[in-house]
Parts: sequence; C-alpha cells; structure tokens
Amino acid sequence: MSGVRLLLLSNSRNPGEEYLEHARSAIGDFLGGEVRDMLFVPYAAIRLSWEEYASRVEGAFRTIGYGVRSFAGLAEPRTLVGAAEAVVVGGGNTFQLLRKLRDTGLLAAIGDRVRGGMPYIGWSAGSNVACPTIMTTNDMPVVDVPGFASLDLVPFQINPHYTNATLPGHQGETRDERLAEFVEVNPGRYVVGLREGSILRVEGPRVTLLGDSPARIFIKGKEPWEQPPGEPLDFLLRPEGPEPTFTA
Repeated sequence: MSGVRLLLLSNSRNPGEEYLEHARSAIGDFLGGEVRDMLFVPYAAIRLSWEEYASRVEGAFRTIGYGVRSFAGLAEPRTLVGAAEAVVVGGGNTFQLLRKLRDTGLLAAIGDRVRGGMPYIGWSAGSNVACPTIMTTNDMPVVDVPGFASLDLVPFQINPHYTNATLPGHQGETRDERLAEFVEVNPGRYVVGLREGSILRVEGPRVTLLGDSPARIFIKGKEPWEQPPGEPLDFLLRPEGPEPTFTA
C-alpha cells in the first residue's frame, strides 16, 4: 500500500460550476504530464446509460488535456487494465458499482494495478470503493452484493457528501450518529467525513486534504473532530487498535 497514488473526491460538481470544474487543478497536478490516456469505469450509473456517462466524463477530462476511454460495452474489460496509464471510477450507486466490479473481475485487476503504482481517481461511489469496504456509503442497496469488501487501497473509510444537517421535523439519525454506529462496531477504523468540494490526495505515506472545507474525523473512543485543509492526515494510514475483519 506504500506506493499507492489516489485522488478521492467527495463529489463531481459544485453548485454553479461545470462537471468536475472544481477538481481540474487538482487532477492536473496529480496526473502531471506523463499520463494522457485513462480508463473510465461507468458502472455506478443506473438511470444514466454508461455510454452517456462516459461521454460526460470524457468531455470534462478533455477540457484539461486528458483522454479517457470507457469500459462501457466491452465484453472483456480486464484486457484494458493491464495497459492502463490511470483509472477513473465515477460516482453513482456504490452497491451497483461494487457488484459490477466483482462480476467483471475488475475489482482484483484494478486493485493489483493501483497497488503497483497506477494512479486512481474516484468520486462519490468511486471514492467509497477505494476503501476497505463500502459500509460508509450513503447509497441504498438497490442490488444484492454478497459482502461489502472493496478495493482496500487505503485502511480508512470515507463518507462522501458528508453533512450533519437535518430537515426540520426529521426524526431519523443524523449522519454523525450513523458514522458513530460504524466506528462503535469497527474499533480502530477511521472514517473521514468528506464535505462537498473536498478531495483527499494519497501519495504513498502522505494524505492531504484539498479544498476549502475541513474534514470530520471519526474513530471509536474519541469525539469526532474537524481536520482543516493543510494539516497532516497521515495518521489515517495507521489505524488505531485491533483491525476489524470484513467478509469478502
């Protein structure tokens, strides 16, 4: 895991901005000039066709000078992974995404390449699947997935689109309460509440929070706290206490 390179976004669009506009500089800085041709995984899309999704993402990356190809429609998508310069995994429904990654064999194929140094960019569900499990997603399980274990590229969990806001009269649990439940039964596992517009950049042993908003950090035994951009987040790569065991 020491050589992984990840750019993990909370969301794909900020209010009043174009698709991925808020992340353009971060993506360009992360990829540099060596990577030009990337593979896009559209499997999290359900109501939008994979072809339409790929077209949207290709246009956004073309704006900043990068080419993107999609797995959409390919019978054997694993054939492209071995030669990929980078992989991009889009948001949508996390359960659908994980199921398709498993069904196509891409979960193992992508994981092997990224652990070998291939850059990985994901947002929303694409950030969720970079974690040990998808257990801190906000999505409804619209498809059955036998187990929640995912790419396991980092030892911590992400909750994208994080907010603790509630609607007037709403009596359900807040997001903080839900994440507190997770860390209670998974001691030693950090959860990062990643607010809109925020990005985590992982470069080997270094974790950096990009954007204007603090991240909210959860772990059992401590009160959740706000971690502002610019301060080290490397501790996320060193889980506290015993590691929980997840079923693949």
